[in-house]
Amino acid sequence: MAAITYTVAFEGIEARMVEVQCAIAPGIPAFAIVGLPDKAVTEARERVRAALSAMAIALPSKRITINMSPADLPKIGSHFDLPIAVALLAALEIIPMDDAAQTVALGELSLNGDLVSVHGALPAAMAAAGENRQLLCPQTCGAEAAWVGDARVIAPRSLADMIRHFNGQSIIPPSQPGEVQHGNSTRDMSEVKGQERAKRALEIAAAGRHHLLLVGPPGSGKSMLAARIPGILPPLTPTEALETSMIHSVSGLLDAGGINRERPFREPHHTASMAAIVGGGRGAKPGEISLAHNGVLFMDEFPEFPRTVLETLRQPLETGEVVVARANAHIKYPCKFMLVAAANPCKCGYLTDAGRACSRAPICGEDYMGRISGPLMDRFDLRVEVPPVAFTDLDLPQDGESSESIGARVNKARMAQTDRFTGKDHLRVNADAEGKVLDEIATPDAEGRALLTRVAERFGLSARGYHRVLRVARTIADLDGSDGVRHPHIPEAVSYRLALSKDD
Repeated sequence: MAAITYTVAFEGIEARMVEVQCAIAPGIPAFAIVGLPDKAVTEARERVRAALSAMAIALPSKRITINMSPADLPKIGSHFDLPIAVALLAALEIIPMDDAAQTVALGELSLNGDLVSVHGALPAAMAAAGENRQLLCPQTCGAEAAWVGDARVIAPRSLADMIRHFNGQSIIPPSQPGEVQHGNSTRDMSEVKGQERAKRALEIAAAGRHHLLLVGPPGSGKSMLAARIPGILPPLTPTEALETSMIHSVSGLLDAGGINRERPFREPHHTASMAAIVGGGRGAKPGEISLAHNGVLFMDEFPEFPRTVLETLRQPLETGEVVVARANAHIKYPCKFMLVAAANPCKCGYLTDAGRACSRAPICGEDYMGRISGPLMDRFDLRVEVPPVAFTDLDLPQDGESSESIGARVNKARMAQTDRFTGKDHLRVNADAEGKVLDEIATPDAEGRALLTRVAERFGLSARGYHRVLRVARTIADLDGSDGVRHPHIPEAVSYRLALSKDD
């Protein structure tokens, strides 16, 4: 009779249950691992053998077979070490078989028997809770896995501690969740001199999770403005924090088991590859757009990114999820993020300054901004020109609003949206609204509708552009505390939509 325990194989952030079976039978001594293991899994037999030897546990001179079912599911990663060891110890009757069968285990073994931290403890704990089993993981992963709450998490420091726990010699108490980590950004919006229109656009974008494009010459403050967005965003809700932490867990980004309530702010360099931005590579890992889920993706020098990378963003911006398709896997990751892009107006950066512009102006500006395709540009709800600030203004005292003051309005607008979308699946902010829902929440008054109709006819707004103006107008109304979209909200929303347009 084979001893059984369980572990998980990761497909994106989904943890699929894997049954680990161990059979010890007479025959030529051997230690075989089957069930589509990768190189790291096949090497587990040497780590397990050395760890058991360090505890003076000798393997029998028999044929040991480890089978991982389902056999056609790829098994990738070093976290299979611990479940293999658990199944083997149960087969040797060193730990009770019944306890092993009620356990989902993951962890890497060192040669002296210590358990080494691995990625994915949080989604593994959710899978264990769904199967009504306890989770066994390294001590360093216990605080992370305990956030699930519905699964009992046992986190020993070593394989010897685990054996003593299962045999009742030294019971390990269940792990407790790690500390909630709060953001402590020292960058404040009051430090930004001037740029009132850009700061207003940041406030609207943060309140409704609208995509924003900042265009201006070098040194005008685009990156400075973007870096202060985390200070005006509300903290993650418990549901959002769990979603985001699951992605960070499989990527190994959780710090000491703590759940971060600050929204992610990712800023990849413009030399980043498509796999780094969208996801892929070995194991089809999540990319920057998924790591920014429920937060902000800031792409500085936007036209300098490879054209293929920019065009790949189009579908995730619309759907809020990305499918990383490979020959042996199709992995889906969530990616509802706020895209903030910054760009110079041309290659030299001084298109609007006749004294400093290059000899190719204004053609260089058209060529440079032409790297952003029309369909991608159409997905930016807010487009803002960021003019240079005079050096004489830099000596003026700080008199702008603080991030705390702006963040209070943003949080109030987000709370209004939460109340509005309660009971509506997958809708959390105004940027998610579409179809009948958008008609219900963002239909302007008669005067506002007449104005929007004239603008749509005059500037040839696409259907997407028309609806995005309504979403932005709804967010502006939320910031004003208005129940409905009124005429004053439409011109402001339109002004951001038509900025940088050839027709404006």
